[in-house]
Amino acid sequence: MTKEDKVLVIQDIKGMLQDAKVVYVANLEGMNAAATSDFRRQAFKQNITLKVVKNTLLQKAMEQMEGDVDYSEMFPSFKGNTALMVAETANAPAKLIQGFRKKAEVPALKSAYLQDTFYVGDENLDTLVNIKSREEMIGEIITLLQSPLRNVLSALQNKPDTAEEAAPAAEEEKTEETPAADAAATDAPSAE
Repeated sequence: MTKEDKVLVIQDIKGMLQDAKVVYVANLEGMNAAATSDFRRQAFKQNITLKVVKNTLLQKAMEQMEGDVDYSEMFPSFKGNTALMVAETANAPAKLIQGFRKKAEVPALKSAYLQDTFYVGDENLDTLVNIKSREEMIGEIITLLQSPLRNVLSALQNKPDTAEEAAPAAEEEKTEETPAADAAATDAPSAE
């Protein structure tokens, strides 16, 4: 690879990382061509940008990134075959890796950066899978907000039914009190 080619690859990687909020680095070593192709296809379907890169070029691109993210915590994990994965959804790459791990040992998570936190090592895969995406969090918040509203609406819908049942019972009590009141009224004149 010529120096010009390396510069172009570094620029391409920097372009991928420019506004990335979710960055995963995975090890695809040991995957055959069919499995790798399937992995790429599923990544594409889930809007995950996947690029197999050289470790030294990835490190140089990350070092040259301007901004407030210092990727240096990830550098020790850059060994062997490396795939860079960039996504919008925080847990999408982790779920993709975990889905493939049901069939084989690879791919393996090397490191990840998301929500201003670094995760280094494959043992963090379960943690990353369980991180809720923005859409999942919004859905849960909406559900929590709707729950009291549903309870109030349910109570209001059931209240007229209970009021109608209470009204006939109240009328029966009045009719029973009326003869007693009449009897008291007839007793009063005879006492005079």
